[in-house]
Amino acid sequence: MMTVPGVGPVTAMAFRAAVDDPARFRSSKAVGAVFGLVPRKHQSGEVDRDGHITRAGDGLVRTALYEAATTLLARVRQSSRLRTWAAGLAERVGSRRARVGVARKLAVVLHRIWLDGAVFRPGREGAPMPA
Repeated sequence: MMTVPGVGPVTAMAFRAAVDDPARFRSSKAVGAVFGLVPRKHQSGEVDRDGHITRAGDGLVRTALYEAATTLLARVRQSSRLRTWAAGLAERVGSRRARVGVARKLAVVLHRIWLDGAVFRPGREGAPMPA
């Protein structure tokens, strides 16, 4: 897991301890919601607004993923599709919101790496990032 840029031993161990069994998730996309890294919905009648993140689940893992996302955006200079996607997101929505989005993406990537037993491959810079 530490082959992913920005992810260190603390983030990897916190994620692994909180997920415990990666097979309990139907898809890797569901992992972000478990740690509260998805927007809260406010719905009433015709009103449908997205709010702040839900903050559900383990706060330690959420914080570790947020810090890993901050490191990826601010310190990592290695070119990768993940880094390119994160930088583009930061330009569009701002730095703080981008960190939350990147933290959710890191949770998805870490879960998929754990299931597949793979190593993070940076990929081509111009290639599209999967959802």
